[in-house]
Amino acid sequence: MEKLVEKKLLERGVSVEKIAEIVYLLQERYIKRLTINDCREAVKAVLKKREVQHAVLTGLALDVLAEKNMLPHPLVDIVKNDEGLYGIDEVLAFAITNVYGSIGLTNFGYLDKTKLGIIGRLNNEKNKQVNTFLDDLIAAIAAAASAKLAHSQKVTDYVDDQSG
Repeated sequence: MEKLVEKKLLERGVSVEKIAEIVYLLQERYIKRLTINDCREAVKAVLKKREVQHAVLTGLALDVLAEKNMLPHPLVDIVKNDEGLYGIDEVLAFAITNVYGSIGLTNFGYLDKTKLGIIGRLNNEKNKQVNTFLDDLIAAIAAAASAKLAHSQKVTDYVDDQSG
């Protein structure tokens, strides 16, 4: 199912590489000798989790159904317009952020606000396709992959960010 999820993400314009770039931006200042390959592998590890696969497939299906006007009213309008008080897109993403502990949730909050990398493009592409769920799912995958990397580090592997 991991390959299916990667294929579905690619169909919506998102590659593992683009998610890895976000992970790198999140972790480069904290982890010594971090490589984009480390980030790519962390993203792939997150995508291997069944609960992540289910969340991604569900969110993508809802975005596509909204594009095709196949959701009932008023839900179709809420999803198509990414209504600010809807919040279910974030709730679905939380299932992914929690896979590697609370650091995933804080990373997600940061990404949800800053819209780093492809997340910003997806958020602003509203005229091309519905990405109400997709942008939050990508933020959640990147947040979880960042948390996975953080949990795998020894204390001595972290960069001392106490500059002064």
